[in-house]
Amino acid sequence: MIPSDRTLTEEGMGPARTGRVLLVACGALAREILDLKAANGWQHLDLTCLPAKYHLWPEKITEAVTEVVNRHRDAYDDIFVVYADCGTGGGLAARCAELGVQMVPGPHCYSFFEGNETFAARGECTAFYLTDFLVRQFDAFVWRPMGFDRHPELIPMMFGNYDKLVYLAQTDDPALDERARDCARRLGLAYERRFTGYGDLEPALARL
Repeated sequence: MIPSDRTLTEEGMGPARTGRVLLVACGALAREILDLKAANGWQHLDLTCLPAKYHLWPEKITEAVTEVVNRHRDAYDDIFVVYADCGTGGGLAARCAELGVQMVPGPHCYSFFEGNETFAARGECTAFYLTDFLVRQFDAFVWRPMGFDRHPELIPMMFGNYDKLVYLAQTDDPALDERARDCARRLGLAYERRFTGYGDLEPALARL
């Protein structure tokens, strides 16, 4: 729950510090953040999410984050943006610096789930990545937006330079593993599963 205002000090001179932190997150990360909150007892963290579909239009992310930060900043001691760059071309990081808020480091969630250093060291250019969320929402976020349900002939045109689908698994779920394997089959790609857990996301939130 997001409070609408902050409690005033007894002197009435300004808002009292509550220790509460607002997480402004991508909707694709909501389940993972809530699981981490529950597992670690992070009751001081509140969560608000922007639509996961903004990843289809990353030019919308920076302004949407800005609006949420400005709307809620007086109600919280701190605000943390749970996005990596996510296709904003450095725009989100620059805006967060202007707003005085921090964000998750890294180019995208695939990188920080695997661990930014590990991901960068792999140097993979021909892998297509899925997370738990994207396995569950494959049709809504990949198959239909790319038109493959209507024009399957587009698959080799759009995925011809990929050689494998890598499922970066946050959880051990055999059903999701099978669904991810089927996604690879539908795209005509080899399949690889890597268990990442929450990667760099957990320590980033633990510091708040």
